[in-house]
This record gives sequence, structure tokens and C-alpha cells, in this order.
Amino acid sequence: MRVQIAPSALSARRSVASSIRAPVAVTRASVKTHVVASDERLRLHNLSPLEGARQKKKRVGRGYGAGQGGSCGDGMRGQNARSGKGTRTGFEGGQTPMFRRFPKLKGIAGGMGAGRPKFLTVNIGDLEAAVVANKIDASAEISIETLKSAGIIKATGYYRDLPLKVLGEGELTNGLKVKAHAFSQSAAEKLAGAGGAAEVIPAKEKWSREAAAAAK
Repeated sequence: MRVQIAPSALSARRSVASSIRAPVAVTRASVKTHVVASDERLRLHNLSPLEGARQKKKRVGRGYGAGQGGSCGDGMRGQNARSGKGTRTGFEGGQTPMFRRFPKLKGIAGGMGAGRPKFLTVNIGDLEAAVVANKIDASAEISIETLKSAGIIKATGYYRDLPLKVLGEGELTNGLKVKAHAFSQSAAEKLAGAGGAAEVIPAKEKWSREAAAAAK
């Protein structure tokens, strides 16, 4: 025997059920997003991890008595399911690991000091674009300080004290007077062809014990 329930009765039952479940959902959300407000500023002496960010390491049992099943969460087979140290970090089963497959970085990060840049570089085309955008004055003398203040060269960290070298990529229509520590041959020719000038300024002398002793 089938009992048919009117649609109005079904909607009434659903509204009652949703009203009963609503306080539980609000309570759980309020517990998860609870944040303690404090007027104290963050300092080194009051820094601490957020609640729940650091958890204790799972204690793996040994057998059925631990209540974690026969394998206690370590699986049934394989090297990591056996006793002992297991595999090292980065081990990929014997195949060539990722840190050996990827190419190495240039410069000091890759262990090759010869790959570190010796100059801050700017192209002739960059100077022309800066003049067109009114970032630098074509009639003024252009130096490394001018390029830094105009935002054409961003020298921070290791690059802060590097000398400037002008390269010849791009075209130049304005006769610019540029002072730099080095010029490529094409850059010097393009500057001279546009009616400008390339003035080479001496770079900062590298410190050495012999030079310091000779200066004394």
C-alpha cells in the first residue's frame, strides 16, 4: 500500500529540517573562523604559529592492538612499509631524480662565479624609447644615475654597484650624449652616427692587497 504525501507537507518538512540543521552549521563555522583580536603589534617576542598550523607527528602503531589496522597506515608492501630508515629525500625509485634532470642555474646560484653579470646593460633602443616617452631629456647628459632615477635601470642587491654598459640593439634618431663605463662597437657607432657622443668613464678599481699596499 502506497501513501502519497501532499507537496505542501513535503515543503513543510524540509523547512523544519533546515531550521533544525541551521544552528549546527553556524556553530561549526563560528568555531573554524574564530579569530582573537588584539591591539598588540607583531614583534619578534610575540610571534607564534597560528592555532592548528603545527600538529604532532602521527604515532604509527605495530599491529592490530594499536587500533590502526594491520599495517597501521604504512601500507602492505614496499620499502617504506618496512622497518628502518626508508628512502632518502628526493629518491625516485632509482630513476634519475629531478635535481639531476633539471639544468643548473647560472651564476653563484649554480656554483659558477664566472656566470655572474659584470655590467648593468641598456640598449640604444631603450634610450630612444625613454626619450620618446619623455622619461629622459635628449639634450641633457645621460649617465647611470639618470637611468636609475628615470626607472630605466632597476639596480638592487648585487646589481647596485655594477658599472654601466651600453649595447647597440635598436635604432637611434636623437643625438644623445651618454656617459658609461663601456660601449659595444655598434652602440658607439650608432651614437656617433646620430650626432651624439659616447664618453667612457673609468670603472671603480677592484680592491686587492697589492693595490692597497702600493697605495700606502
